[in-house]
Amino acid sequence: MVAFCGLPAAHAAPADDIKALLEQGKAAEAYALGRRHPELLGTSAFDFYYGIAATDSGHAGEGVLALERYLLNFPDSDIARLELARSYFALGDWLRAREEFEAVLTRSPPAGVRATVERYIDAIRLRESRFQTTSLAWLEAGLGVDSNVNGGVGSANISIPTFGPVTVNPSGVRKGDTFTHFAGGAQISHPVAPGVAIFGSAQAETKLHSSEDLFDLRTLAAAGGVSVLRNENTYRATLSAQTLSVDNVRFRTAAGITGEWMRALDELRLLTLSGQYIDLRYTGGNEVRDANYLGAGAAYRHAFVRKYQPVLDLSFNFGREDNQRNRSDLGRDTWGARVAVAATPAAKWGLAAGVSYQGSRYGAADPLLRTTRKDHYLGLDLSATYLFSRRLSVRTEAIFARNDSNIALFEYDRRMVAVKLRYEFK
Repeated sequence: MVAFCGLPAAHAAPADDIKALLEQGKAAEAYALGRRHPELLGTSAFDFYYGIAATDSGHAGEGVLALERYLLNFPDSDIARLELARSYFALGDWLRAREEFEAVLTRSPPAGVRATVERYIDAIRLRESRFQTTSLAWLEAGLGVDSNVNGGVGSANISIPTFGPVTVNPSGVRKGDTFTHFAGGAQISHPVAPGVAIFGSAQAETKLHSSEDLFDLRTLAAAGGVSVLRNENTYRATLSAQTLSVDNVRFRTAAGITGEWMRALDELRLLTLSGQYIDLRYTGGNEVRDANYLGAGAAYRHAFVRKYQPVLDLSFNFGREDNQRNRSDLGRDTWGARVAVAATPAAKWGLAAGVSYQGSRYGAADPLLRTTRKDHYLGLDLSATYLFSRRLSVRTEAIFARNDSNIALFEYDRRMVAVKLRYEFK
């Protein structure tokens, strides 16, 4: 960046100052400084750093113009082409972003740069489902350890309402075990008109325990629906069905419909409102739990164009589960919230952390315990992902959870750690 045709010192100083602010992660300050020097627009050194500052501070349109001017003078600059591609991406010009990213790949960039570019191309591919058919399939396998596979109480000796001190049957006491995990799925999206697409997905997952095989879990799920894009708004309706089996015996089926409204506030912020209805049906002695669930939720996502590319997710939900077997003590009102943060500290690494809370208040007193149950669940989840290639990755997950209840029989804590290998067919 020194060889800019002998630029005068007066021109170089603001560009150097903008560069220094960018290196400190102060994109907004760098952009503000550049705005104070409009007379330098068209100067190569200034355009390069000002273009990056504009994009990183949420002004991608100005960033594109500045970087395009720079590339007219230095068409062989790979770093400038990469920054321009990133600016097109932030602006929502997926076609031109893909063209520039693919041009960078043809120049055999370093492994870290290639991994970054491939992530952007994958993100573009998801967005292209609005106007062309896209599909994805994946397989996953892993190993882990679970401190409480049955959701049991921590001690056999507890005190419960009406009865006082009691001894819990061994099957209800916490059991830890190791497990293997297998999963696979596929999804497809097909546009049928401008801005209108139909989509579908299917997924299977199993968790097999080494010793406590009575608690082996298997899940089959399928979903399909339609999405409509209108300017900054996306409307989506989804039909879904799921079957959960425990120890190879069907335990519960769920069928429902979900409606969503998503509004892009700008290139970096997304607001989602949703409503959901689910019909829950149990088998055997658990049929008494049959219920209809009606819920609503709101979510907010904010992506920050800065070092490590952090993304913040906030969500809230409310719902009511109405028992269909005249057992209002098994119906409940629910409410919850979640805060999650994801970041990319290096080209091949992804980190994420989230905190979830879920509260429940049941509809009537338990007929045996003569107490209305109230639960408060709090969970912390952590994950780290490493990309071996565009298709192959490994992920480490950890979950730490605690459920508190005014009835000790339903209190438990749980710690689960797993390592999973994933391959995607793109």
